Amino acid sequence: MLTAAERKALKAQAHKLEPVVQIGAKGLTDEVVAEIDRALKAHQLIKVRAASVERSVRHEVLASICEKTDAEAVQQVGKVFVLYRKNADA
Repeated sequence: MLTAAERKALKAQAHKLEPVVQIGAKGLTDEVVAEIDRALKAHQLIKVRAASVERSVRHEVLASICEKTDAEAVQQVGKVFVLYRKNADA
């Protein structure tokens, strides 16, 4: 679990990032989850754009991503999720 200070620092780092994964019309598929997992391994801190996800279910989609990838939700701004997972190798 991230502390408030850690979350604040990660938000500041994520501000300049562009989304590296997009959730398409098919929703949160296994392939999308695998791509998010690869991006987290490579970068630790990523943005995911959920353009086709309805507003009412975005929170559940974010929670599902975090559960499946063992990541922390740093922030959700509209259709963009910011995710963090500490890299064990770092």
